[in-house]
Amino acid sequence: MVRPALILHGGAGARRERNYDREVVHMREVVEAMKARLDAGASALDVAVETVVMLEDSGLYVAGRGASPNLDGEYELDASIMDGASGKAGAVAALQGFRNPVVAARAVMDKTPHVMLAGNGAARFAQAQNLEPVTDAESWYTRAGKGEDNHPPGTLSHGTVGVCVLDTQGRLAAATSTAGVFGKMPGRVGDTPIPAAGTWADDNAAVSCTGQGEYFIRVAAAARTAISVGAGQSLEQAAQATIDKIGALGGDGGLIALDREGRIADPYNSQGMKRAWLDTDGNIVVRVFND
Repeated sequence: MVRPALILHGGAGARRERNYDREVVHMREVVEAMKARLDAGASALDVAVETVVMLEDSGLYVAGRGASPNLDGEYELDASIMDGASGKAGAVAALQGFRNPVVAARAVMDKTPHVMLAGNGAARFAQAQNLEPVTDAESWYTRAGKGEDNHPPGTLSHGTVGVCVLDTQGRLAAATSTAGVFGKMPGRVGDTPIPAAGTWADDNAAVSCTGQGEYFIRVAAAARTAISVGAGQSLEQAAQATIDKIGALGGDGGLIALDREGRIADPYNSQGMKRAWLDTDGNIVVRVFND
């Protein structure tokens, strides 16, 4: 029996002049709820989905209910999930009209031969799976993330939630979800729904990224980190090297990572990154900044 662990993030881009008390309280509540699930024997994959659903539904982060409209006034959401034990993955991109894109991503993984569905095809699939729709977008979405370091319209904005999980059977899983902020171009897709770029899980590590997705795509950030761990690098070194590479290219953001021993890494190069974790000793920690 393995002692479980979990780390989640509510996005990079936090700024010191903002108050994050609500997010801190909520992230702790999420970790506490998922600790109970892991202690009861829930799988890493199930806990990954349940964690992200709680983050999406809160409206506190730039994912799920926290979405802002694109330049056409539409809400396009992305998500992906990956199971380290099987190597299976599922994703949706530019999904409109549904409450929890991470649930749609899980359905793509479980119920289709594909890895990703996008746009209208993703929406038709979500409807066929009887996933919960958003019937009144203007009253549902909260436009979270205002005042964070998410960059002005026309540049590379970001905002994401994600989780990495180690369960009592030693299985790893990761999931990531985003909604984009501040007038992104219609159809823009970042790293979040792309396995290897924004999400990754294998036998060595699970990774979820947050930041300017174009840079994370260019370096295959999530897979790069896990593969480096598999090659013998420590989790902390591998994760930091990935963020350093993104920074050298001019990008910002962060990532969370968890290895099969329950070790955690959370590097970022923005002002702050909202995150919380459960370590293998059962301790829960919540942070936005490093001091």
